[in-house]
Amino acid sequence: MAAKPPSIRQLAMPIYAPTFLFSVGQGAVIPIVALAAKDLGASVAVAGSIVALRGIGTLLFDIPAGAVVGRLGERKAMTLATTLLVVSLIGCIVSTSVPVFALCMFLMGCGWSVWLLARLAYVTDVMPPTLRGRALSTLGGIMRIGNFVGPFLGALLVTVHGVDATYAIHIVLVIAGWAVLVSVPEPDGPGLDAAEVAAHGPIRFRAIARDHRHVFLTAGIGAMSLSVLRASRQAVLPLWASAIGLDAAAVGIIFGISAAMDMTLFYPAGSASDRFGRKFVAVPCLTVLGAAFLLLPLTHSFLTIAAVGVLMGFGNGMGAGIVMTLGADFSPAIGRAEFLGVWRTVSDIGTAGGPLVAAAIAGVATLGAASVAVGALGIAGAAVVALRMPEPLRRDPQVASTQP
Repeated sequence: MAAKPPSIRQLAMPIYAPTFLFSVGQGAVIPIVALAAKDLGASVAVAGSIVALRGIGTLLFDIPAGAVVGRLGERKAMTLATTLLVVSLIGCIVSTSVPVFALCMFLMGCGWSVWLLARLAYVTDVMPPTLRGRALSTLGGIMRIGNFVGPFLGALLVTVHGVDATYAIHIVLVIAGWAVLVSVPEPDGPGLDAAEVAAHGPIRFRAIARDHRHVFLTAGIGAMSLSVLRASRQAVLPLWASAIGLDAAAVGIIFGISAAMDMTLFYPAGSASDRFGRKFVAVPCLTVLGAAFLLLPLTHSFLTIAAVGVLMGFGNGMGAGIVMTLGADFSPAIGRAEFLGVWRTVSDIGTAGGPLVAAAIAGVATLGAASVAVGALGIAGAAVVALRMPEPLRRDPQVASTQP
């Protein structure tokens, strides 16, 4: 007899609590990466590229992360990820050169890949489609809450103890999250039966890309566009703030204000996604974020940048968990982990490519031009999702029958 799916509340300690601790640490570190690279002697273009290296590390490790989770098991794999993250953060503290700092950012992305893929695969397996949007938007929302707390904590630490203190607090919180993870049992879900487990084979990137090419050319483009917007926000916003004379503490406060808007919308966004469809939240998310990037070059003070940051937070919050939810919806029962590895790769191309594109445009033109280009890409992604992507909920009779 199949196990009963867990409630969202049952995911609180084994899934959401470690994610929160991890995200607080990430939130403290992310706003200062570009500025720390500049302090080591990097140009604006190189600093943007270093921000991108965290995404590149995630991208290149997505498919291997699926193999690591499958071979070692979720908890051993996440122990490995925690170790890698701690090593990379210690490297950030002791590095005195741009290349070493860049390598640490790359390793940080590799660790994040294992962490996130393990969480996504577990929630996808145990939660039914009728709760999947809320479960994954809550996971995304927990990250946003952490990203709200983190920048304020980071701004305080930078002011009192310097930049290295943000890396130190991230180390403490990563280890605390790992301790919660390994000490709290995870609830069981329906899972796959023996025949389905036996049907799983090795990861075949080309076969998955070929068999699901329509998904990747529609939903995948939307996910990639959203990833470009989210990753570019981490590079373009602080660099623009620095260009008009704001310091690291002010940038941290702006990120925190933006994250405050993020975290207020995650559960309503998940509920709307489950009730009205994934397009209902994906299209406005891409449109509003894109518009915010178009407006950023018009800002010239703390207040105006903060207002654009709030708009970015609003757009991003509308799409809380949507990339994970789309991947879960379109993933097949057989070969789910393999599909999700490829899905994460596609979306993380945007995470890695966004800051690189912005840095390249800033290098040959201006930072304002880079912001406008990223915003235009977001609007184009919204059009693809609205006009070409099939609505996943319509494909599932169990979900369709619950819609009003």
